[in-house]
Amino acid sequence: MIRRGYITGAGLGAFWMVVLSVTFAVAMSFATGDPFRPNMLWSLFWGGVSGLALIATERSKPVQIGVAVGIAVLVLIDFGPMLTGAEASILASVVGAIALGGVFAVSMVSILIDIAPGALTRHEFEGAVIRFLTGFGYIFFTAIVLIPFYVMLMTSLKNQAGLMQNPLDFSIDLSKGADLFRSYNELFTQFDFGTYLVNSFFISVLTVFITLAFAIPGAYAVARLRFKGQAAFSRSILLIYMVPMIVLALPIYIAFSMTGLRNSFWGIVMIYPVTTIPVALYMLQGYFRGLPAEIEEAGLMDGLTRLSVIWKITLPLSLPALASVSLYVFMIAWNEFLLAFMLLDDPSKFTLTRGIASLNSSEIPRQHLMAGSVIATVPIMALFLGLERFMTKGLTAGSVKG
Repeated sequence: MIRRGYITGAGLGAFWMVVLSVTFAVAMSFATGDPFRPNMLWSLFWGGVSGLALIATERSKPVQIGVAVGIAVLVLIDFGPMLTGAEASILASVVGAIALGGVFAVSMVSILIDIAPGALTRHEFEGAVIRFLTGFGYIFFTAIVLIPFYVMLMTSLKNQAGLMQNPLDFSIDLSKGADLFRSYNELFTQFDFGTYLVNSFFISVLTVFITLAFAIPGAYAVARLRFKGQAAFSRSILLIYMVPMIVLALPIYIAFSMTGLRNSFWGIVMIYPVTTIPVALYMLQGYFRGLPAEIEEAGLMDGLTRLSVIWKITLPLSLPALASVSLYVFMIAWNEFLLAFMLLDDPSKFTLTRGIASLNSSEIPRQHLMAGSVIATVPIMALFLGLERFMTKGLTAGSVKG
């Protein structure tokens, strides 16, 4: 009689092999430029057999090693979960086969750690499924993030001849040395990309300061003060986002043209906070409501004014909130395209996104567009990773000492 432990091991093994075979086929194809592809039927079969074997032997070390070696051999003789094309090099085929077999054996033992050959409790079954879904989630969302960036980065390091010869070859030739970065050098020397960077940084920082200058007192008033229409105002803060920006594009263009604000830094700096203040208000009012009101009341009793309380007590306690809101606003301003494309015509005033759009031309090599996209992405990634700790800190950690 087949018991639930065997069924669980075979089922999870089959689906996990499909996930890994697709992942390794895509990764090896991108990394080497050689043809690798998953074999779905063999993936299901060998994954199920391997999961069954690991359960039956209670995940013994010899069987785990045998599963890894067996999968690698099957791949190399074209009867495995991943197939390699005739053009693939021997080294790439061996590395891909060993990596697939090893990762599957190790990860399956982790997924089936609590699974026995006999009947399973609901907790044991759900634990195995959750571990499988967790692994799948890590792979899926990592692929969504990394694959576009990898393609963008590798394309930016190509030359025109390489792209024309094989646009789908995302491997690079390290022997070219500094010539790999030729596209980046040409962006700054021939396309004035440094000006776009400075413009975007200047506009984004100003947008952050203007947004906080209006959002902090506004959010504090909604969170702490009592006035007529407070509840309605609090609920309607985000109503502006119900109107698509494309609907407002024409009125904004006409108004800015008539007032002479089109094609100017100050016009952009005026309109960007309009799109960021509502969300900053909404985020900060939630943070301010979460702060202990007793601390502010103690400050008022000590003779501080309301503004002093905000400056000396509320804002220091809200640094994580301010950091996350500032980062969010900066990202919106840095990545904004529609308004910049509509309002800016002078290349000396282009923001980064507007400058990248100008590279999207048949007369400009594709690698320059990809290089510009990499330059636009990396600063935001670095900024996010640098400020991530502020976004996860407790808002009132250390606010009350003994």
